[in-house]
Amino acid sequence: MRATMRPTFVFVHGGSSNARAWGPLQNELALLGHRSHAVDLPGHGDAADSPAAYYRLPQDVTALAAAPSPMRGVTLLDNVHHVLGVLRRLTEAGPVVLVGNSLGGLTISAVANAAPELLHRVVYLSAVCLSDPAMLTEPWDVVDDNLLDALAARITVPNADGQDQGVVRLNWRSAHADPRLFAELKYAIMADSTDHQFRVLLDSMDPDENYAVLEPGAVVRADGWGRVPHTFVRLTADRGIPPAVQDYMIRKADALTPDNPFDVHTLDTSHVGYFSRPQVFAELLASLV
Repeated sequence: MRATMRPTFVFVHGGSSNARAWGPLQNELALLGHRSHAVDLPGHGDAADSPAAYYRLPQDVTALAAAPSPMRGVTLLDNVHHVLGVLRRLTEAGPVVLVGNSLGGLTISAVANAAPELLHRVVYLSAVCLSDPAMLTEPWDVVDDNLLDALAARITVPNADGQDQGVVRLNWRSAHADPRLFAELKYAIMADSTDHQFRVLLDSMDPDENYAVLEPGAVVRADGWGRVPHTFVRLTADRGIPPAVQDYMIRKADALTPDNPFDVHTLDTSHVGYFSRPQVFAELLASLV
């Protein structure tokens, strides 16, 4: 009976995001008859003690810079333990497909390394996949012309709390008061959306992220992750992780597990296309199971 059940999709968000970002896609999957669960990683989402100054308008930037970070001390292992707790409960009802976007790829990789037996499939929606420890320390042999790095520097808020542990605070909501910044961020992240959709996304985003999760535990292993069927969904209009970088990660991972290469699909959407065009993502995910 369990083998004939439809898998449950479990979604892991990217940097400065949370479970709310998956709402439109979850609604579309429900219309197709699929169960899903969106995870708030530790320090993210409604349960996190995020800086109140980030949400108040007009913003008090001084107070925002001084506020403690809910991400301080959060590690990749914390993310893994949290997701594993969710998976163990869900697998009682049938198989699970683990899906991640952007920085969430690090967590889904580490989870697949730790417990491949819990997963029916792991899916990268233009998500980071590291398959060689050198990818953490050496330059990548690919041109990365992403637009996000420079924009992130423009909205970074200096914050002493947690910076020594890799925590970065980004003031996404400042784009509401700066039409040029709003347009540039929208072009980089979700150009295939309306201005209204992008405002909704901005208001849903968390200010803090811990980039210390870029650590060896996030590198996929042939004896763990390599045992799980894995899919990479290329996003050709992605200006956050450009297609050339996506293809580089696919090639590197396939070299690690040539007998279990990525099942590759392509959608012509932006980095967060699953928010602006959820129906096409729902149809693709449903086709995988």
